[in-house]
Amino acid sequence: MTDTVVQNPYIGFAVEATNLAVPDEHSLVYIDITFAELQPDNPEEFDFSFIEEKNNLAFWRSQGKHAVLRFICDYPREEPHMDIPQWLYDLTGDGDHYNISYGKGYSPDYSNEEFIACHQRAIAALGEYFSDGFVSYVQLGSLGHWGEWHVLYSAGIQRLPDSEIREQYVQHYMDAFPNAKLLMRRPFAPAAEKGFGLYNDMSGHADSTREWLDWIENGGEFTQTNEPEALAAMPDFWKTAPVGGEFTSSLPMWYICGLNLKTTLSLLEASHTSFLGPKCPVRNEYDAPLYRYAVPRILNTLGYRIGITQMILQPEIGTQGKHLTLQWENHGSAPIYFKTPVKLYLVNVFGAIQELAEVQIDLTPGESVISLTELPDGITYEGKTLAIGILDPMTGKPSVSLVSDQKQIDQRLFVLHKFS
Repeated sequence: MTDTVVQNPYIGFAVEATNLAVPDEHSLVYIDITFAELQPDNPEEFDFSFIEEKNNLAFWRSQGKHAVLRFICDYPREEPHMDIPQWLYDLTGDGDHYNISYGKGYSPDYSNEEFIACHQRAIAALGEYFSDGFVSYVQLGSLGHWGEWHVLYSAGIQRLPDSEIREQYVQHYMDAFPNAKLLMRRPFAPAAEKGFGLYNDMSGHADSTREWLDWIENGGEFTQTNEPEALAAMPDFWKTAPVGGEFTSSLPMWYICGLNLKTTLSLLEASHTSFLGPKCPVRNEYDAPLYRYAVPRILNTLGYRIGITQMILQPEIGTQGKHLTLQWENHGSAPIYFKTPVKLYLVNVFGAIQELAEVQIDLTPGESVISLTELPDGITYEGKTLAIGILDPMTGKPSVSLVSDQKQIDQRLFVLHKFS
């Protein structure tokens, strides 16, 4: 095994899709879309051309990146504004304009039936637009400030609706994004029941993260609505569903990645986090010595790290064919949550690559797994190299770097054996 930092699909930093100036050392981009951006003019039209241009979607798709998506109805800012379109405000208009410590904005009445119906149509349109696999993670936003399912009700803003209404919003996402991984901000009962992941937007803040982990371990009350059992205990959810989030904005990055790095790493590992963003150190003096030291250690803590620990190539087992046995280990803090094809290749001395066979294996459990593959007869093996590649199902290309000591050749293929 190696400690080398690898850039693999679905894990690592999720940088802002609006920013093309970040180093290309990430596989994820983060996209947030406000209701006002999606439908600025009327309830019958969706402005995907604006969203495409603002978030550089054609470029990121061409680069084979995956996306984290969040839909937002209320994003506090310095100036008075609304994040829902004017036509929707005219239709509903029963929320609260606010000027609070978070900033200024407008908090809708999320229990309004017209608002819920318009939200359903908006999420359905997003799901159809992003149905190509580009969006891998969807953070259930929509409700509350920043889409984080909380409001500052002590400032006079009406509370979030109860669970029966909130579950309508959950269903909108489930219907629209059947193939993406859905994540909730807290371990609400629907997350436990439906196998969702979770995200922690206070990563790097020790007390808040420990509270978040306590919710996951024990469940409890959702104080926003005074529901005593709205949060469900789901301590093992990470074995089948992902953890995301971002570093908190309440602490400086030099503290998170410097003075408090040891605690940051331990809590990321305890959380089984796969990705962080858009608040992450890739945007903050990445070349400074502090971040050159911290970033590799953080990245090596995020998500899966798959390696091959043993290989046996047997020329004969009852037949004249060759059989390849591989033992796979995941050395990371989380599984890989997407079905990823694994293929064997032959590479000749001139570098020409020939697809040989598919390895029948499911890497998602995140445990030690053994694969047995019969290599086809009638092929000349002498003088060629046997290589293996783990494919990104979106691109269909070998994209996952192993963390074993296998030598890498072109196109993220890794040497298993050289035939004499």
